[in-house]
Amino acid sequence: MPNTMPFERYTSRYEKWFEDNAPVYNSELKALRANMPSFSRGVEIGVGSGRFAAPLDIHLGLDPSPRMLDISRERGIEVVRGVAEKLPFTDSSFDLVMMTTTICFLDDIESAFREVNRILMPGGSFVIGFIDRNSPVGRSYQEKSSSNVFYELATFYSVEDVVYLLKEAGFDDPVCTQMIFSELKNVGEMEPVLPGHGQGSFVVISAVKLSDMQ
Repeated sequence: MPNTMPFERYTSRYEKWFEDNAPVYNSELKALRANMPSFSRGVEIGVGSGRFAAPLDIHLGLDPSPRMLDISRERGIEVVRGVAEKLPFTDSSFDLVMMTTTICFLDDIESAFREVNRILMPGGSFVIGFIDRNSPVGRSYQEKSSSNVFYELATFYSVEDVVYLLKEAGFDDPVCTQMIFSELKNVGEMEPVLPGHGQGSFVVISAVKLSDMQ
């Protein structure tokens, strides 16, 4: 079980970030929405307080933090306590799985991606939003991680890392988009979503499960 203490103890600080950085938050929502196909049954793994699932019409979320799940529930999300590395869902039961700012907190990203593959239907989509380790914001977070109650627990990944791990887990056709092109404090309005990666700090990758793994 991952260390949930910061999310239990500093819940107000976590929630305040979204209020203080509304243009960044709304830009991230825009990027996720641009990469989400139509779906009938979706789940967010690492749902946190439901800040992404609720506005994106994902009605089911999983997280290891009871306090985060309480807030998600208040936002209308059906919640399940659990971890990404051992998902309590049946095989091929979803056509969309989303993780947003979650992969950096996983204990075992390879196992988590295999579990996502297992619960997705063939043709289902896995949408991941994360801070690119090699981006300006990613480098800043790493430099300041020892003084940040959340990111001192984090392991950051590059786009190349994530694409490789997706393919190893049985996903294909990864498509990248990017945004957040300046320091967070300088983002004053919603930013554009651009294709590719390498300039934006927030990257969304969408990949498809083509068939069940052998």
